Amino acid sequence: MFACIHGPSADLPQIAEAFSPFFEQTTPDTVVFRIDGLKRLYGTPAQIAHAIEQRAGHSVNISIAETAEAAILAARNFPGVTVNPDLNTLDITTLPLTDDMSEILDSWGIHTLDQLAQLPETGIAERFGSAGVSLLRLAQGAVDRPLKIFQPEITYNDRLQLDHPISLLEPLLFLIARMLNDQCQKLQSHGMAANEITIRLELENKTEHTRTLRLPIPMRESKALLKLLQMDLEAHPPEAATVALALSLKPVNPRTVQNEIFLPVTLAPDKLELTLARIRGIVGENNVGVPELLNTHHPHPFRLANRQPQLTDPRPIAICHAFRYFRPPLAATVELQNDRPARITASGIHGKVLSASGPWRTSGNWWTPAPWNRDEWDIALANGMYRIYREPNQHWFLEGSYD
Repeated sequence: MFACIHGPSADLPQIAEAFSPFFEQTTPDTVVFRIDGLKRLYGTPAQIAHAIEQRAGHSVNISIAETAEAAILAARNFPGVTVNPDLNTLDITTLPLTDDMSEILDSWGIHTLDQLAQLPETGIAERFGSAGVSLLRLAQGAVDRPLKIFQPEITYNDRLQLDHPISLLEPLLFLIARMLNDQCQKLQSHGMAANEITIRLELENKTEHTRTLRLPIPMRESKALLKLLQMDLEAHPPEAATVALALSLKPVNPRTVQNEIFLPVTLAPDKLELTLARIRGIVGENNVGVPELLNTHHPHPFRLANRQPQLTDPRPIAICHAFRYFRPPLAATVELQNDRPARITASGIHGKVLSASGPWRTSGNWWTPAPWNRDEWDIALANGMYRIYREPNQHWFLEGSYD
């Protein structure tokens, strides 16, 4: 048998847990659990209901029935305490009917659960499909399902109040390492990993220093995460001494990789991320990442993103020429013939222009401190194809080459 508690109380999970460790929270105001193991402790179902009422108070409805769905229906529609309730007289509006179902059943003269339960299952299935069959069985009291056991939300957070302010990074990392070890062990015990880690430092000057690392792959190795936090705090140190710190991990499912049998083992993802973090510390955070195309006509229509690219279009990508940018663009001297490039001279590249396409005038970002305005040409030399452009000041540049 099952017991259901329905009401506005915010302590329903705690009340249900006092009688059974395994219960289902159907909605925020409804919980249901089995009472078979409570008979030796409390006695009859009526005595069990009385014990639940003493624990929960009189502001909730309590019902005991043979099935979980019957107990839920009774608790939601009968006030007080009910044991083995008669649901036949309940209106069909107590069921989760759609507007279409409600209108059709009303035209058939079906108004109670008892009337609905007497309809043939085949006819209901032909008219309403599987949803109608589920409602029919619910009205017949034939739905005997297992409970969806309530699982409390698991958080991976920790906070530590310090006895004395800490201004040096090394002792601060010692405390962060202890917090990381605890949270990573919890991640592993739950079969989870983290794709985001946030460290919040409460400073002596009453401000907060918050750093968030968004990992391109899920990780749960505390040593690797600690090293990433160390390099990030070295690049972005707090302005004052720390009086408290809080750590938060965002849990996700771990990444599974099937390695090839005859290929060498690739670099572990955590070690690869550490290597990239060291490179970012040397060349700058905005100079390392995966190229990502932008929706713009800018001459450099991409940015470096710190994540793996996501392919959203399943259609095959058309084969096109690859373009290699020269950074910075090479200053060039261009000889014109009939206003078209005829010969070019640049550092390491020179020769006669065999063919040229253009010009294409592009401009934009005039409202920002970094506008562009230029005429572009694609040219072919004896040793390859290149892109050149001329700025309004008549200066020429060689931007790159086509593969």
